[in-house]
Amino acid sequence: MNNEQSVSPQFLQFTSLVIPNLPRNFRPDRLDYYVGQGKSELKDKLLVAFADDLIQVENDPLKQWETLYREEFGETHDFSGVKIPEKKEGFNRLIIVAKGMTPNRVYDSCEKKFPCWRYTGDLDKGVPTNDRVPNEHYAVLLRDRVEADEELKNLSADDLAEQKVNGVTLLERLLLELKYFRETGKHLDIKNITLCSGSRRAGGSVPYAFWRGGGFRVDWCDRRDQSPRLRSREAVSL
Repeated sequence: MNNEQSVSPQFLQFTSLVIPNLPRNFRPDRLDYYVGQGKSELKDKLLVAFADDLIQVENDPLKQWETLYREEFGETHDFSGVKIPEKKEGFNRLIIVAKGMTPNRVYDSCEKKFPCWRYTGDLDKGVPTNDRVPNEHYAVLLRDRVEADEELKNLSADDLAEQKVNGVTLLERLLLELKYFRETGKHLDIKNITLCSGSRRAGGSVPYAFWRGGGFRVDWCDRRDQSPRLRSREAVSL
């Protein structure tokens, strides 16, 4: 995606004011760091400093995710460099997973907005194995739909693994719920259940998520369980 913007005369005037007003007492080692490997960190710090002065381009999906992380988690990120998987027909819902994000943090954010229930108090420890982990920012594409993929009904996690279907992780499903609620005030999987087949509990069982009885629920099932209502969401990833 092209995030370049034209430079206005006001911006040039503004930048001419920045250098004279920078502090002169920077530590030499920090100057060396920013000039070397710390360029991205410097950019993040500048984004934090001027966050209230920036125009939020909400029609840009990457900017939408930057806004979500800032407002929900107090984190300022620049996702312009995140590699987006090549689009596959029907996969239009972008999920950005920020470096270091965890299921517990996303669940806690959801819980502040609507009723939630989870089978364990610690999803991070309860779901230790995931096909994708945010050691760095990453992106996945899902089908943009309320209910989990009908194409994957009656397929257990073992079936999906055998067929090499790349399934959504619990963390990605939690972020999807949060993002969808922010956009619409509504919820996902009202009739069915998302099997988070990209994740595993200790022992190999599989977490799942859905909305039922006025609340968002995270539970689990056996990796061999099949049901017309138990469906994964296929993910396109790098």
